[in-house]
Amino acid sequence: MIANQYPIGDFSRAESYSKEELDAFLNALKTFPDDLDLVLWDISDEQLNTAYREGGWTARQVVHHLADSHMNMLVRLKWTLTEDTPKIKAYYEDRWANLPDYSLPISVSVSMLKGIHVKIVQILENLSDEELNRKYFHPESQKYWDLKTVMALYAWHGKHHLAHIKICKGEWKA
Repeated sequence: MIANQYPIGDFSRAESYSKEELDAFLNALKTFPDDLDLVLWDISDEQLNTAYREGGWTARQVVHHLADSHMNMLVRLKWTLTEDTPKIKAYYEDRWANLPDYSLPISVSVSMLKGIHVKIVQILENLSDEELNRKYFHPESQKYWDLKTVMALYAWHGKHHLAHIKICKGEWKA
């Protein structure tokens, strides 16, 4: 069950990131909407309603969660760049996944993700090293997160959930 929960492994936060790693994170964020389109192009309703593990979300919930999570990333990115070490707002992902908008067609969230990622990439690829070192405070983890680590986290996050969708489609074996 743990293998299906973290099919690509859990996120590992590094002390620092090389230019090459940051470029790879940025590229992962840039290509994520296309990667998601590729995984979803032939998904059936049955697969959309399949959970990736017992007690886990369905592929449909994962897609809607991705839009919500990456929307929060964009807002946190903007706060971090316009405020001094803001304390961000955490949210209950599990509760959001049970709201009525999670029954909408996944195309709604896929469209959102496309726009959100254009904005995220436009901001990130224009930041100086000093700006990428800006931080926010996350009240749930009780940790400071610099934007370089946030880039790493969300590059991982997209791949993590793409694997979940592939599990629902029977295309990933843990």
